[in-house]
Amino acid sequence: MNRVDKESKLCSNEVMRWEEQRVGVGRVAELPLGLPEPVERGSGRAGLRLPEPVPIEAGTEEAYAIEIHAKSVLNRVPGESQVPFRWTVNPYRGCTHACIYCFARRTHTYLDLDAGHDFDSKIVVKVNAGTLLRKELTSPRWTGEPIAMGTNTDPYQRAEGRYRLMREILAALRDHANPFSILTKGTLILRDLDLITEAAQRTRVSVAVSVGSVDEALWRAVEPGTPSPLRRLDVVRRFTEAGIGCSVLMAPILPGLSDSAAEIDRTVAAIAEAGATSLTPLILHLRPGAREWYHEWLRGQRPELLPLYERLYRNGAYAPKSYQREVMHLVEQAKRRHGLAHPQRPENFRTQQHDPPQSDADRDRARQLALL
Repeated sequence: MNRVDKESKLCSNEVMRWEEQRVGVGRVAELPLGLPEPVERGSGRAGLRLPEPVPIEAGTEEAYAIEIHAKSVLNRVPGESQVPFRWTVNPYRGCTHACIYCFARRTHTYLDLDAGHDFDSKIVVKVNAGTLLRKELTSPRWTGEPIAMGTNTDPYQRAEGRYRLMREILAALRDHANPFSILTKGTLILRDLDLITEAAQRTRVSVAVSVGSVDEALWRAVEPGTPSPLRRLDVVRRFTEAGIGCSVLMAPILPGLSDSAAEIDRTVAAIAEAGATSLTPLILHLRPGAREWYHEWLRGQRPELLPLYERLYRNGAYAPKSYQREVMHLVEQAKRRHGLAHPQRPENFRTQQHDPPQSDADRDRARQLALL
């Protein structure tokens, strides 16, 4: 299989700069979070296995859960960023959802891994995330600002079923009455409905699910590691029934694949029927890392669409505003037809505007909130 970002790969005798944080490397191995013994190397952790305590090579076929002790879990968003929150928590790096278009792919190159298969299969697990967050929330310097989760990789990807990091994170946020939001494609969030409900009784909580299309064939092709869109919409129903409510990020809308009037109407209808409190559409953007991986997929699966994408994205990561306005108009028409023109309650604090930033510098600063 071809790989993207080949220049980021290391030779087998090179040590990745985060190796000293790995559990069991240069220290006595610890089994995190009181998980039951034994878990042997080579055994499965949500389809992943623990690597041997030797440096990890990039660009290989192995699927690993790379357990590390994080030094910090509260991440401050750069001051120049245009997103409407300042703090995030991401217990995982990399994502087994394996969405072909994921904007976060390039972040794996910061770990000296590649943005393609490594991003999908070599998952960094911050095993001390819950304990560390609780400590950071008690700091005198912490002022209780809203925390956004799901801004980079999905906190409810498959590995969460094994590690249960989100339960401890949510318990800490609940106990400190700290506002938070969650964006996910994972149905595993239903496991934590009790904690989220308790937190919502003490502080401001918002939940959003990402559903770009309800076309099953397209879902299987571009989001192979995710629950089906219809199962995600069941999450929307369950949170609505619980009285918390759930918004939907209709993202990404894929040119030539899910941007037709008929497909948009079908997706909006399903979202409305699930009881979503609001719907925010977002058109695919292609940053470096994601761009190469997505184009490789197009060449293999839908080569007839390559000219369309070359035309739409020839000037950068975003499609032209004329195209965006056309698609947004179709979405707004569908929202009016299906009763979603007016949100049932105010948008949560992490909703982003439809129009992309105007300059290349602004585009780099404006981090998209969806799992694109």
